[in-house]
Amino acid sequence: MISNMNYRTLLVLLILTLALFAPEHTIAQCAMCKANAESSLKEGNDTARGLNMGIMYLLVIPYLAIGAIGYWWYLRNKKSRASEE
Repeated sequence: MISNMNYRTLLVLLILTLALFAPEHTIAQCAMCKANAESSLKEGNDTARGLNMGIMYLLVIPYLAIGAIGYWWYLRNKKSRASEE
């Protein structure tokens, strides 16, 4: 049986390994998306607008999640300090 600490270490190593190999695939995908968006704009489609909205969605969601967690943490610490006094 894998202990909890070994499981976390294994998970971190797996994520780091995947992150090392991801840039090659990401760069290739960006070039394909750009070519697709440019060709759709020339044809009069609005695929590029949808692609841009998808990128904005992927950009904003992590910041909103981190902000919500930070706000929750702030409120929790504020309540615990008030109860201590």
